[in-house]
Amino acid sequence: MNKLFVSTFCLFFVLFSCKRTQNANGDHSETESQEITEKDISNIDYIEFLLDEKTEVHVSDWIEYNQLQEVIDNVKNADLSFFYDNKGVIDTTLIELKKNIPEPVNSPSITARISAFETKFLKLESLSNLSTTSKQELLNSVEDLLVAFSNLNLQMNKKVEFDNQDIQKP
Repeated sequence: MNKLFVSTFCLFFVLFSCKRTQNANGDHSETESQEITEKDISNIDYIEFLLDEKTEVHVSDWIEYNQLQEVIDNVKNADLSFFYDNKGVIDTTLIELKKNIPEPVNSPSITARISAFETKFLKLESLSNLSTTSKQELLNSVEDLLVAFSNLNLQMNKKVEFDNQDIQKP
């Protein structure tokens, strides 16, 4: 009798714990889509800092930064394909990014911003490869990445601007 009760309970638990709904065609579909659109990303509210002309001159030959700029542009267009099963390229790019910082923008503050960007980048890569990630979690991670990249740009602009100031000491 006890075994019958346990097996019945297990059967009901399995049947009612399923997170799928049935549509009119009889197909099963997930209740919430993970797909994000360009409109979703354009609704993200953050301040975007672009590089100044003087800063662009210093980072124009920084290959890894330019590659990540392209990835960020794709993310803004809701294209997260770079993050899917691309772990080796991602790791190499991030390592080389830190290793090849151009001297005019190399400082502890830039290194800190790169580390923060790397953290957000890897988080988005991780969440985009999980099938259990909700759309809101993915959007929050995209926002964090865009803010981190914008902060990196701002910090590089500040470094170049500060270095170009000619301060006369008495």
